Amino acid sequence: MIRKLRGANMDIDLTTPSTAISWDQARCPWNEVEGTDEHRCAVKNVSICPYFCGVEYLDQVLCCYPQEGLMQVDIRQGEEAV
Repeated sequence: MIRKLRGANMDIDLTTPSTAISWDQARCPWNEVEGTDEHRCAVKNVSICPYFCGVEYLDQVLCCYPQEGLMQVDIRQGEEAV
């Protein structure tokens, strides 16, 4: 059984130098366009990127850049995100 649990508080980014990790990591498309490593998917206790759409098993970040994530649109419209 797999459960979806609410309230996770975590750091997620796609900015770690390849020399510092032993796995293949995609680059954030927003960072690529702007030529920076400034943007993060989620920063613990601080923020969530407007393009972040979640995490899929096994560690696949769901990103909708350049369109804002459904979560952001639903919150602005006063609807609960799915």
